[in-house]
Amino acid sequence: MIGDILKKTRSIYGYKAKDMSIKLDISPSYLSEIETNKKRPSLDILERYAEIFNMKVSTLILLSEDHDEAIKTNKPQEFIKRMMIKLIDVMSKDEVKSNGKNS
Repeated sequence: MIGDILKKTRSIYGYKAKDMSIKLDISPSYLSEIETNKKRPSLDILERYAEIFNMKVSTLILLSEDHDEAIKTNKPQEFIKRMMIKLIDVMSKDEVKSNGKNS
């Protein structure tokens, strides 16, 4: 579910729940409900998450789908592999952009 990915991504980025709720302009209790999959985030909230994490909303959704599939098939290592491939792809694109600006 998307709440799992949002919570894990928040943790990876080093945000505490209270800080994230402030950045998202929502209450800490609502953030908790989203991250525990009790409530689904609106598109507006997903857009705010994406902005904070500097990624596209579609990326968050795809990560969630990949995560759900890994849980269903009991293959978390496949999820991690796909995440690493995506991370490397994004980082290599950023590197190309960065090198192009400095030329």
